Amino acid sequence: MPFARSPGPRALRAVRDANRRPYWLDSPDRPLAAGTLTGDIRAELAVVGAGFTGLWTALLAKDRDPGRDVVLLDGGTVGWGASGRNGGFCSASLTHGLANGHDRFPAELGTLLQLGAENLDEIEATVARLGIDCDFRRSGELDVATEDYQVEGLTEVASLGVEYGLDLEVLDAGQTRARVDSPLYRGAVWDSRGTAMLDPARLAWGLRDACLRAGVRLYERTPVTGLDSRRAGAVQLRTRDGRVAARRVALATNAFPPLVRRLRHYVVPVYDYVLVTEPLTSAQWAEVGWAGYEGIGDSGNQFHYYRRTADGRILFGGYDAIYYRGNGFGSQHEHHSQSYALLAEHFTQTFPQLGDVRFSHAWGGAIDTCSRFTAFWGTSAGGRVGWSMGYTGLGVGSSRFGARVLLDLLDGLDSERTRLSMVGSTPLPFPPEPLRGIGIDLTRWSLDRADRFGGRRNLWLRTLDRLGLGFDS
Repeated sequence: MPFARSPGPRALRAVRDANRRPYWLDSPDRPLAAGTLTGDIRAELAVVGAGFTGLWTALLAKDRDPGRDVVLLDGGTVGWGASGRNGGFCSASLTHGLANGHDRFPAELGTLLQLGAENLDEIEATVARLGIDCDFRRSGELDVATEDYQVEGLTEVASLGVEYGLDLEVLDAGQTRARVDSPLYRGAVWDSRGTAMLDPARLAWGLRDACLRAGVRLYERTPVTGLDSRRAGAVQLRTRDGRVAARRVALATNAFPPLVRRLRHYVVPVYDYVLVTEPLTSAQWAEVGWAGYEGIGDSGNQFHYYRRTADGRILFGGYDAIYYRGNGFGSQHEHHSQSYALLAEHFTQTFPQLGDVRFSHAWGGAIDTCSRFTAFWGTSAGGRVGWSMGYTGLGVGSSRFGARVLLDLLDGLDSERTRLSMVGSTPLPFPPEPLRGIGIDLTRWSLDRADRFGGRRNLWLRTLDRLGLGFDS
């Protein structure tokens, strides 16, 4: 049964009183903001953006050279953007899933899988070594089929994974429902090691503390308003009340409008919306049968992701990814009542036994989407300015790898990472408006039709596939 296109009155009631604040950030443990930058300073490395990419870049730069003078700047506070608004899925994948990696980087997929697994192991080790209390659980992920036609596709991906040595298990409907009971489930692929679940805000705050202990100078509520690399020597960053002159600059701005103008053709902000339930009772958990903490994603083109939280709630998000014309970005897009209600309706379709559950939190955030769905890198100004962006929703884990590549490029290193064709290439740019908005809207409409007609892709989607732009949401 396809997911509903419109919510019913019960779904509207279920989200009516939800707190419009990200669940992860709604915590008394959030750190006090650091000071803002006033006046002019100098640094060897200035990192713009204190989300996961910026935090890892600053911390790893100090790991490589403890004496390096590193400044970290953010227009808000640490983790207030995408890093504090996601579902907390920390995946080993560097390529937005196995199938996407195989389609785009077949010659080096084995290397990318190995590097991704090592990256996730290193995140786990770093969290333990630094004592970051972020509820890190190597609990794995279920990729579930909610339509019969999706089972074949999951089985094909699992077979591909086994060829590359991944430990993937195909489950039938009964086996899937024995793990988590939803009448929609037709089967699943179980990956026990490739994903960890965590509290993303606490991870960001823990990395923040580690940066400060390492000697990184942090300035919050300090938007960078301009970048000037025209002169030889230091790159100049302008803020509202000061300037930074830096030998190297790392841009870790995610979906925010890029400081390097040409990058605006390669990234579009797409808004994703998320709900969190009130805590479930033990009787309600018994009805669902979700004994573990594995993450779950369904297999539609417009897909949902969901997970348990440490305090007994269910986070449920995804599906209704929205692009606002003209690369629309800002707080005015962070809430969408219709998307919240639609998610609540889909939650009840997934778990009808929880039909009376209400939602405590509802929020949205921007995903930095590029046309190949994986991070990309580059430099300008003779290698003095570098960037890593385009994670397309899978940045919780891959941002650490992205930071390592970014540092390699800025440090001028020839490494296994910089020799990857994934690193040496860039995605296709998006067309200018109004073609950009028209194309994205047509794609979303076509994906919805495919989900409702057995996965059959229309002429538009087949054309995108041939161009290497095989979109999903």
